[in-house]
Amino acid sequence: MKRLFSILPFLIICCLTFLTSSCTQDTYEKGEGKYSLMRGDFVEARTDANKQVVSMTTDDGDLLPLVKPYSAKWITTADTIYRCMLYYNKVEQHQGQYAAEVLSMGQVPCVTIKPLSDFDKEFRTDPVKFESIWLSKSGKYLNLYLHLKTGVTEDTSAVHQLAFLTDTLLTYPNGMRTRHLLLHHDQNHVPEYYSTKAYVSIPTSQLDADSAHIIINTYSGKQEKVIPLQH
Repeated sequence: MKRLFSILPFLIICCLTFLTSSCTQDTYEKGEGKYSLMRGDFVEARTDANKQVVSMTTDDGDLLPLVKPYSAKWITTADTIYRCMLYYNKVEQHQGQYAAEVLSMGQVPCVTIKPLSDFDKEFRTDPVKFESIWLSKSGKYLNLYLHLKTGVTEDTSAVHQLAFLTDTLLTYPNGMRTRHLLLHHDQNHVPEYYSTKAYVSIPTSQLDADSAHIIINTYSGKQEKVIPLQH
């Protein structure tokens, strides 16, 4: 009997771009162990002609080559940029130059905003657990951290469907503009046994506004967040 984990394939239009947030993680291993100085950053990861990631730029603007090229099954395009979550050690190479030693790298969905009027599915607001939203230091990405309820199922078509839609662009007398965004979430028969993390990045260049007003339906009710798109 075939059983599948229905975790996170998004019905999101993904563009090969990226996201932001930085943290340094402490571990129980002290001293100079492999994970003692591990960092976690949203990055733009650049591939070469061999479809390997060779360098990355963090949302804080730190540009680093990789200690050695990184490849994975999801990296299928040469000479492009992927939006990723990267766990790494920042190691000194020579003459004060640093490089990133990759510990783990995963692609982050980078969404294309669609008008609600053009959405060709039933708009749904099945609940999610909202954790946080923030603007990257570069101002290039609006990042969201959610939890989705998931579980084991034999139904191969049971996958979460997520999209961000816009229905309004408000312009104020002073010329400032606010883009209204709606989170579409279809649980789509996925069992709700436990939570899994979901990160999403929205390129702010799509919003054409000074702020974003995002409406998300959560298990504790509707949440609305207004985020300035400039630091």
